[in-house]
Amino acid sequence: MDFLKDIFKDIIDKLNTALIVEGRWKMLLGGLGNTLVIAFFALIIGVILGIIVAVIKVAASMNKKSKILAVLDFLSNIYINLIRGTPVVVQLMIMYYVILVSTTNSVLVAIISFGLNSGAYVAEIMRAGIQAVDKGQTEAGRSLGLSSLVTMKEIVLPQAIKNILPALANEFITLLKETSIAGYVAISDLTKAGDRIRYSTYDPFTALLIVAGIYLVLVLGLARLFSMLERRLRRSENR
Repeated sequence: MDFLKDIFKDIIDKLNTALIVEGRWKMLLGGLGNTLVIAFFALIIGVILGIIVAVIKVAASMNKKSKILAVLDFLSNIYINLIRGTPVVVQLMIMYYVILVSTTNSVLVAIISFGLNSGAYVAEIMRAGIQAVDKGQTEAGRSLGLSSLVTMKEIVLPQAIKNILPALANEFITLLKETSIAGYVAISDLTKAGDRIRYSTYDPFTALLIVAGIYLVLVLGLARLFSMLERRLRRSENR
């Protein structure tokens, strides 16, 4: 029993040092806030950009005579290949040290960088989802007098999103975890806050374990949220 008491006391002491002493929990809370802000707004940018690029690519494949769509499709392919072919940390550093070097808002730079990165992957996921929808759905919309844009918005996209929801969930979870490299551009995110605590306490295990635990809770919560959304969509289809 004394052995267990010593272990329990040691754990409490380490947690107290890592969180309570000098109010170090505030660093984690601030870092968590930056992480969530970056992930949330990057997600919005990624979804919007991904849908636009996916629609362009699908439209270009269906109307090969349009020169405008051909140019947009060419630019979309460059964007997708460039983003998917380079590490996200390199993209973040190029954005911070080269493209947006005059910007002092590091969080904004991270949001743009992660949003652009996510958009390339969402675009390919959305494209696959759109192409998986039966072509008869598009033909039915057109036969009702709907324009191509309205048919895509009202008929095709809702069905595509239902089909690719698990893949989108995985992409969003990956995006959340990728934000852990934001510290490369002087952002005090959750991981960076853990590093600062580690440097202060000379105890790498406790600080990193706390950060890992927080990420685990966030990921499990996000996975649970998407699971509930997927079940609700399935129930709405069966009605």
